[in-house]
Amino acid sequence: MSESTPSSLQYRFDGPEDAPVLILGPSLGTTWHMWDRQVPELTQQWRVFRFDLPGHGGAPAYPAGSVSDLAARLLATLDSLGVQRFGYAGCAFGGALGIELALRHPERIASLALIAASPRFGTADEFRQRGVIVRTNGLDPIARTSPDRWFTTGFAAAQPAITEWAVQMVRTTDPGCYIAACEALASFDVRSQLSGVAVPTLVLVGSDDQVTGPAEARTLVAGIPDARLAVVPGASHLVPVEQPAAVTDLLVRHFSTAWQPAYDSTTGQMAIVAAPAKPVLAAAPPQPTPIAEIAPAVVSPRTTGRPDPYDAGIKVRREVLGDAHVDRALAQADEFSGDFQEFITRYAWGEIWDRPGLDRRARSCVTLTALVAGGHLDELAFHTRAALRNGLTPDEIKEVLLQAAVYCGVPAANSAFKVAQKVIREETTPQE
Repeated sequence: MSESTPSSLQYRFDGPEDAPVLILGPSLGTTWHMWDRQVPELTQQWRVFRFDLPGHGGAPAYPAGSVSDLAARLLATLDSLGVQRFGYAGCAFGGALGIELALRHPERIASLALIAASPRFGTADEFRQRGVIVRTNGLDPIARTSPDRWFTTGFAAAQPAITEWAVQMVRTTDPGCYIAACEALASFDVRSQLSGVAVPTLVLVGSDDQVTGPAEARTLVAGIPDARLAVVPGASHLVPVEQPAAVTDLLVRHFSTAWQPAYDSTTGQMAIVAAPAKPVLAAAPPQPTPIAEIAPAVVSPRTTGRPDPYDAGIKVRREVLGDAHVDRALAQADEFSGDFQEFITRYAWGEIWDRPGLDRRARSCVTLTALVAGGHLDELAFHTRAALRNGLTPDEIKEVLLQAAVYCGVPAANSAFKVAQKVIREETTPQE
């Protein structure tokens, strides 16, 4: 067991100290206990390392803003323990972490198993919407609906104790860390990078998984060069809990037969791939050594000023307004309006919204006030949604509108309250 700092993770070891290390990564909203049923058999061959996500399972609440941030914390924890090379199995969020490690730190991973994983988890809008729900209502709505996402109906009905355990795991998670994890998954998309996973990989999925199902699993298998697919019948998203024996057997077989060695067993040295042979050129005849040589003038390439802000603008615009909104706006653009869409992406979003002087919460406050003053109610609606995504609570939006009532006028604020009230109800009411 361990205590963690902001740069490390809460962890535990099980199994013999001299065995190779096998890491088990958890899903969002769970703790390392989701792997309890696998540990007795896995520890017969491996030293099993489990960890909790920040704010999960009583771990200190140091939010991780991205999957790469969490990967860095995991590696820092392992470095502090002297663990350099390991097998890795991760479920859902833990699977995203496994892909990140395989892409950025392939020398550390001997073998990989991705369970209920995907190169992209749903859409960014879905995860940011979940963050809005948690920020407004706490984790109870997410906790109550977790069994529907994690288990088949029959299992949930037959195993009420496990179902309640799952609900309580989510309820006891730190809301800020849960929201940060949602943001991390919203920005996770490695669909174009899967060919870079150069480690033996098992892709395992429950046949009834409605979150990251067989279709996503087949995308992983198609993209990863050395990947094999296993579909577990009668299981949903949290397949290690629902079908523990099947998952354990698959993991044992995979890691027993597909463990890529780090060192050559005969020499004790790491194998290095030889560089491609280059053609041999005839040696040039010897030349007299010059006494001095005048270097030619170096002409610096002409610069054209700052980089085009369009790419940064489209990224910020999507993060603030959501993919669905931006996709609609761009799809509706034609020869007449296309230049305007490019203009606002480049200058409003790439130049202004991307400036570091104010954070996005502050920019949302300013924007809402300006829209109330101008009476731009259509834009007020989608910027109210954006304000929620940027971290403002409904109470804070109310305060912004009350402030606007003083300086922009009561009639303008009256109309604004009606628009904002409707949007907040739509965005913060949990879907049952």
